[in-house]
Amino acid sequence: MPSSSSASTSDAAKSPAASGSSGGVQSLERAFDLLERMADAGGEVGLSELSAGSGLPLPTIHRLMRTLVACGYVRQQTNRRYSLGPRLIRLGESASRLLGTWARPHLARLVEETGETANMALLDGDEVVYVAQVPSKHSMRMFTEVGRRVLPHTTGVGKALLAPLPAEEVRALLARTGMPAATDKTITSPDDFLGALEDVRRAGYAVDDNEQEIGVRCLAVRVPDSPTAAAISISGPAGRLTDAATEKIVPVLKEVASELSGALTAS
Repeated sequence: MPSSSSASTSDAAKSPAASGSSGGVQSLERAFDLLERMADAGGEVGLSELSAGSGLPLPTIHRLMRTLVACGYVRQQTNRRYSLGPRLIRLGESASRLLGTWARPHLARLVEETGETANMALLDGDEVVYVAQVPSKHSMRMFTEVGRRVLPHTTGVGKALLAPLPAEEVRALLARTGMPAATDKTITSPDDFLGALEDVRRAGYAVDDNEQEIGVRCLAVRVPDSPTAAAISISGPAGRLTDAATEKIVPVLKEVASELSGALTAS
């Protein structure tokens, strides 16, 4: 790491005791902000892009990135761009497990009030990954293995997670993953899927109606203001999750999602 006394003096002048606006260490706040900007950009960026987005001068960004590279949290590519590093994987896996642990009491409430299996899922790259589940007490119930990955176009949680995104981002994702059919009910047209996302935005919840598995219906909502894109759902036999049942279940789903959001964002 370069030892530039002029840069250090300049940073100290801007922020006495090197503290950020929240009372934390400014250099740490800046480093984490850069990591999040890299993630938002798809995991790989150039220094000029980071400078334009963050408003920080290039020398400051270069110093922070060199430190992150030395720690293994960022990797410099042969094209001189920077990508998220492999050391973040372990942190992400541990955080996902904890997220599932924090969600379980809320999912248990969903099971208690709806009688159906409750799930929590995240958008990880182009895939949906299930991070927590509390099973229904019914003898006939749905089961999704925690850690399972699926394509978002086949699921209710996938629709809930993609609904807020711009149409061009959704089309780009679908182009990367393709739209293979899990059942004969799966949506396999980008235009039809975008229409389904419009229905999600209008209704405030998503439905998987036999699209991932025949005989299974799923209702899902996004967790608002979650630190990472997350959704919760309940799933069960289509014969139990009727339109009448949906009217009763969706308000509970939204209420639990709001409570979970508060738990995840509490400092």
